[in-house]
Amino acid sequence: MRRRLCLVLITMLLTIQSPAFADAGKPPISISRSVSITGGVEHPATFSVDQLRQRPMGQIVSLQLTDKNAGTTSTVRGIRLRDLLDEARIVTRDHNMVKKLAIIAGAADGYKVVFSWSELFNSPLGDSVLVLFERDGKPLPENEGPMALVSGKDIKTGPRHVKWLQAIEVRQIAD
Repeated sequence: MRRRLCLVLITMLLTIQSPAFADAGKPPISISRSVSITGGVEHPATFSVDQLRQRPMGQIVSLQLTDKNAGTTSTVRGIRLRDLLDEARIVTRDHNMVKKLAIIAGAADGYKVVFSWSELFNSPLGDSVLVLFERDGKPLPENEGPMALVSGKDIKTGPRHVKWLQAIEVRQIAD
């Protein structure tokens, strides 16, 4: 009986401490309720979910997303990533430098996706890259985290859907 209890406790500890043992739908242990913008920006910034929700209505964007696998559509709300980057003010020495910038969105579990400056600021795709805080009129579900990021005009939105969003980094990728 004692040995069995010990095994149960060890299994529980491993499940809590190791993402490999955790349920795939559960959030990682270190969840942040804010997203930080760092790297090549003049004004590094951190935005909480509440700060994003309190933005003027003109900055809050709604977007219809279709899950082709499930055959469902949902309405998400959030702020355009490029609007947050504009506030942080990307640092550039000259007008050609922007062509060498990558914007990396990172999740609490280490997942990362990349956008080019041109995608966000010089193409229609930038209109639909959102930092999300709401799905179907409610806060994001637990399996998405307090904030997420999605690229709504991608053919397949899954690969650049960052759940548990916590960091945005602006990085120069070429000299």
